[in-house]
Amino acid sequence: MKIAITSTGDSLNSNIDPRFGRCAFFAIHDTDTKTTEFVVNTNNDLLEGAGPSAVRSVAKYNVSVIISGDFGMKVKPLMEKLNIKGITHKSIADTVSDIIKYYKF
Repeated sequence: MKIAITSTGDSLNSNIDPRFGRCAFFAIHDTDTKTTEFVVNTNNDLLEGAGPSAVRSVAKYNVSVIISGDFGMKVKPLMEKLNIKGITHKSIADTVSDIIKYYKF
């Protein structure tokens, strides 16, 4: 299974980004191969619609779960439509590595 984690940087030591649509990077973690790829969020500077555009971007990686500090109201229906589960993780001090270890999929 693949999960996406919003990230402030492009390493496992980067903190979770509390913003979904305007995060800096997405960490795409494959729970089967235990590999993580970092993808720049090219939607974070949109004037509007950053959240739905970000959902469509990470959906291309066949993710089943997205973990972020928060999700906007516009993304929840789209995530449901695409069968992507959203998990809100409020501790922004946690790193991508911490989150991968914390959630057992």
